[in-house]
Amino acid sequence: MRYVRFGPPRAERPGALDGEGRLHDLSAALADIDPETIAAGLPRLDDDTLAARFPRVEGTPRLGSPVARPGKIVCVGLNYRAHIAEVGASPPREPVLFLKAPTALAGPADPVVLPSWSLSLDWEVELAMVVGTRIGAGWSGSVSDAVAGFAIANDLSDRSMQLDRGGQWTKGKSADGFCPLGPWLVTPDAVADPQTLGLTTRVNGVTRQEGSTADLVFGLDAILAYIGSVMTLLPGDLVLTGTPAGCAMGMAEPAYLKAGDVMELAIDGLGRQRTLVEAAR
Repeated sequence: MRYVRFGPPRAERPGALDGEGRLHDLSAALADIDPETIAAGLPRLDDDTLAARFPRVEGTPRLGSPVARPGKIVCVGLNYRAHIAEVGASPPREPVLFLKAPTALAGPADPVVLPSWSLSLDWEVELAMVVGTRIGAGWSGSVSDAVAGFAIANDLSDRSMQLDRGGQWTKGKSADGFCPLGPWLVTPDAVADPQTLGLTTRVNGVTRQEGSTADLVFGLDAILAYIGSVMTLLPGDLVLTGTPAGCAMGMAEPAYLKAGDVMELAIDGLGRQRTLVEAAR
């Protein structure tokens, strides 16, 4: 299934797409798509049930993040071999972890507003896992049983704040709007093999990133097990799994984002994002 949250910011309603891509309002069955409803189990609804019980939503409403109020966003750095090579790093022996503020979440088409302090904003297309069950020390399950679904994430990163001004990854990646998510939360049964998904980023129509989750250093099961060994993952938490080669910071002359730029991100089977960069307000 493909779940969404639609409507104005901070007033989104839960929805789902049927097989023809038509949006249905799930408000009669769900208060929201959040840690509580994910822990209880999101309903699996076929097209006949959607048509009979849940009204169609006409038009093209704004889509918000498909997950509301995650307890935490855990990110894995340096997890694609080609990306490691382009930045001149060595493959890590253990996953590199950092946190991203939940307030960074945004919808898949919401504009990205440059903070007044931003000097070098960079893009990072990533496969996001939405945790569906408690994962702690000793967990040894499979990703298909442990996650509620997958989504596209853009781990937007200001490199000057991340690397130069104290070297804080969380600080450089947590401004409001620095984590566009969606458009959809896609359940595991609708994703053929999350370890072979193609990922792309286009900036102003130019392809900048083109990779595959087959290039991951640490696979999805291993990521969940490792994170669970150092902190407990709970339903609704997000895990961003790393970005392939092609970030601006890997260029000989980095072309960082500026006002007016348009990013288009896609992952096989998970939809597309299109976001406009706006000047600081």
